[in-house]
Amino acid sequence: HRQQQQQQQQQQLKVSAVECDPIQLSIFSHRFMGIAEQMGRVLQRTSISVNIKERLDFSCALFGPDGSLVANAPHLPVHLGAMSEAVRFQVAYYGPAGEGREQGLQEGDVLLSNHPQLAGGSHLPDITVITPVFSGGCVVFFVASRGHHADIGGISPGSMPPSSRLLAEEGAAVVSFKLVRGGAFQEAGITQLLMAPGQLADQLPGCSGTRNLSDNLSDLKAQVAANTKGIQLVQELIAEHSLEVVQAYMRFIQANAEDAVREMLRDFSLAQGLPEVGTVTAADQLDDGSPIALAITINRRDGSASFDFTGTGPEVYGNLNAPPAVAYSAIIYSLRCLVTRDIPLNQGCLAPIQVVIPEQCLLNPSPVAAVVGGNVLTSQRVTDVVLKAFGAAAASQGCMNNFTFGDAGMGYYETIAGGAGAGPTWHGRSGVHTHMTNTRITDPEIFERRYPVVLRRFSLRNGSGGAGKFNGGDGVVREVEFLRPVTAGILSERRAVAPFGLCGGQPGAKGQNLLLRADGRVVNLGGKATVSLQAGDVMRISTPGAGGFGEPAAADAAADGVVGQEAAEQQHTAAASLQAGSVHEYRRLQESA
Repeated sequence: HRQQQQQQQQQQLKVSAVECDPIQLSIFSHRFMGIAEQMGRVLQRTSISVNIKERLDFSCALFGPDGSLVANAPHLPVHLGAMSEAVRFQVAYYGPAGEGREQGLQEGDVLLSNHPQLAGGSHLPDITVITPVFSGGCVVFFVASRGHHADIGGISPGSMPPSSRLLAEEGAAVVSFKLVRGGAFQEAGITQLLMAPGQLADQLPGCSGTRNLSDNLSDLKAQVAANTKGIQLVQELIAEHSLEVVQAYMRFIQANAEDAVREMLRDFSLAQGLPEVGTVTAADQLDDGSPIALAITINRRDGSASFDFTGTGPEVYGNLNAPPAVAYSAIIYSLRCLVTRDIPLNQGCLAPIQVVIPEQCLLNPSPVAAVVGGNVLTSQRVTDVVLKAFGAAAASQGCMNNFTFGDAGMGYYETIAGGAGAGPTWHGRSGVHTHMTNTRITDPEIFERRYPVVLRRFSLRNGSGGAGKFNGGDGVVREVEFLRPVTAGILSERRAVAPFGLCGGQPGAKGQNLLLRADGRVVNLGGKATVSLQAGDVMRISTPGAGGFGEPAAADAAADGVVGQEAAEQQHTAAASLQAGSVHEYRRLQESA
């Protein structure tokens, strides 16, 4: 470690001598993003599960030697902000003062972790695979991929139990494990870890190890392959420009993002007429009444801000707790949305920000607390609150509508789209994945071929968006009929508290989950439920609409909040001609895959 520290100090002196060229800054920004994009393509093509291959529930990114985010592909925001915490934990874990210092990191090692509270994870199904990039015997970068595995054990198929109260009920938890050691894939070791929850069946009835080990192993190998592609591309970049230049532009890109955020904060403070050190506040509540409170104090002198969540409710007896990394994800995503410059989302966005999250609140829970819903539900509500504080957009659906089903040998998981919140100059989009999620829905043909289901209906939920000068987007209705007995679960929010409008806009419609029994009975499942289904039973999930923005015109108000779908479609048509850049190109390539 001492020798590596000396080498790193010498390297830093060389890096500091490099001067920033604006043209090269743009080129390197896209080169770094391109590395993450190509990692994602390898992961999609080599994975085997529907969750990763079809739904694209994964993220890839490039990190500095200290674990700070350098660049990412336009994957899932909830992953990207939290992944930096995961990489930083591993850097410390294998560092001079860490528990893994005797093992250290060598070329050919690949790390795995997923623990939300202890290792920077988001929730247990999201498994992060991290690979160090070496040059001259030192770690100069990290590449990482995070994929949502459809089952990693726990008390229900799909590993998204609506009723979990403890982290142990949600599946296998790993703080740090060398998935590849010296170039050899540790299949026996990871199998043991993934099957470990089954040993808790006596204390936790129904608890099982992973129900689909073969998919887990195949997808983990695909994540390793994606990281290997990233290493190859990083090394090619270093060979082309030298390590000093590459690391210098890594820092320039982060500094550029920092400057952009400071500029945005100053501009917002002036536009709102705040004093030199001024505060804006916002709040919302979960369906159980737990408050999420935020006070943003902006200091125009240096363009910094404090995001203080004091007043947020305590840890809940359920799974809507979210580890701090998830709150960081919501903040960095929101800041990137508010910045008008074309910058990649990276650690520089958080450099001007101080985050205060009280201990033992639902955004900073104890290590044993259940968190599977915090990543997919609470994260959406935190994002809504941040954007509300800035007056940027009305509430989106505030939920990912997590739907799971399976049996002893199979597990399926999906998130379902809803309405997007309207803003000062735009109508909200209908039937889209919003904010912290960016996944697809499984194609109907693949869905029905691989699982014992028939997709009866998948349509927009007309009229569910809130009216306003600009209307909120509509949710969707999804009906799935089952052909054999399974256990199904729904984990959702916005079933009791409607998505808020802003500046006089009307709230969006709340969601609803109905079970249509084959014998004709109709049962309202509420927001969170696990049910045993028989052949012929149908699940109908109606997702929330989104809030409107601004006072609705008299004609719109008379229409009782019905969204002008034609206006939204016209806006989409106009915007389509303006779409360009790497994000649009990546999406186009993914949709054509």
